[in-house]
Amino acid sequence: MELRTLRYFVAVAEELHFGRAATRLHISQPPLSRAIQRLESELGAALFDRSSAGVALTPAGTLLLDEARDLLGRADRIRERVASAAGAAILTVGLLGDSTDPGVIGLAAAHRRRYPHVEVRVRETDLSDPTCGLRAGSVDIALTRGPFDETGLDVRELRADPVGALLRADDPLARRESLKLADLTGRRWFRFPAGTDPLWQSYWSGGEPREGPVVRAVQECRQAVLWNGTVGMTLLDHVPARGLTVVPLIDMEPSRVVVAWKQGDTNPVIRSFVRIAAAAYG
Repeated sequence: MELRTLRYFVAVAEELHFGRAATRLHISQPPLSRAIQRLESELGAALFDRSSAGVALTPAGTLLLDEARDLLGRADRIRERVASAAGAAILTVGLLGDSTDPGVIGLAAAHRRRYPHVEVRVRETDLSDPTCGLRAGSVDIALTRGPFDETGLDVRELRADPVGALLRADDPLARRESLKLADLTGRRWFRFPAGTDPLWQSYWSGGEPREGPVVRAVQECRQAVLWNGTVGMTLLDHVPARGLTVVPLIDMEPSRVVVAWKQGDTNPVIRSFVRIAAAAYG
């Protein structure tokens, strides 16, 4: 059983879609499907239920997902420790959604100036995991947004950004100078997939259960509003796509930019990253 094949399996298991997994892995779909079929043959068990309704993990697949994440995490840590011992430190950073934030760009420049010998590997994740793979062990540190379950994590706030309602430009509410959450009562919102951190889901749903299309990425949020006339929240300073507008929500707490890492982690590279991030965003 090769580590590469396990990485393929984890991608499909997390995406529950062969096409999206292939895109994430930067390969075409046929070799990915063949690799999963070989893995199932090698293990003597079906890992996925495939039907017209989509892809779902079997009990055997669910078990393998936990084991594969653990094994791949240990393999990555072995490589990093050996590289560090050889004088080449490696830091894997998880970024949430849109990495074009000016704060990220400034942080990258500041970190490069201070630690040119540290190789930074970036893992950009979708909106369904606000810890960016930190709990799964696929990153060392996450540059993300709160709120989310902070159990077992150290979290430091870097910045707070005001938010607004994302609307179609022809929506009657788009002509308002500001809105309250009550103005959006009864409207369909975009939502995140089942299993998403409840604190994270609640914040971006305005604190109430909502109905509407499920999205995973920033672009999917925008398209849900554009095509379906749904509403949702976004950062007030985000420039909306053509046909969309953002109206300030005056009774919503700002969205917090945070850096998070495993509680008690004494890795000096991580500690240095936190200090530089605080200075860059401050």
